[in-house]
Amino acid sequence: MFKNILVPTDGSLLSQENSRRAVTFAKETGARITAFFAKPGYPVTYYGEGALIDPTSPEKFAELAEQQSHENLAFIAQLAQENGVPCDTVSLTSDVPWEAIIEAATRHHCDLIFMASHGRRGISGLLLGSETNKVLTHSKIPVLVYR
Repeated sequence: MFKNILVPTDGSLLSQENSRRAVTFAKETGARITAFFAKPGYPVTYYGEGALIDPTSPEKFAELAEQQSHENLAFIAQLAQENGVPCDTVSLTSDVPWEAIIEAATRHHCDLIFMASHGRRGISGLLLGSETNKVLTHSKIPVLVYR
């Protein structure tokens, strides 16, 4: 059925639980996992005519983002290895995670995106929005939402 499942992570507890469920799902369906992390870009805030730049150098910021990416992706890779599920890890730098998720899924020929939901309903879910909702709205690749 599914051959390659994209599993985005942000390192949160909810994301880690989603990763556990995704690995179990992949094992049951005979699929492989492509673990994904969207690294943030270097933050620059514009104020009037000038720019306020993060006091961390761009190089140091990139190094810290890469370290965070490695740690979050290693968590999924370890889960996959423990369960005998093939796993690749991928990261992209993007300040728009939902776009990066769709780009990664397309680029790596994934046939399913497995994402978590915070379970917000009603007005709070509508107003707050989420990366999952944006992926659902814009992706041509099927999305399985785990709540």
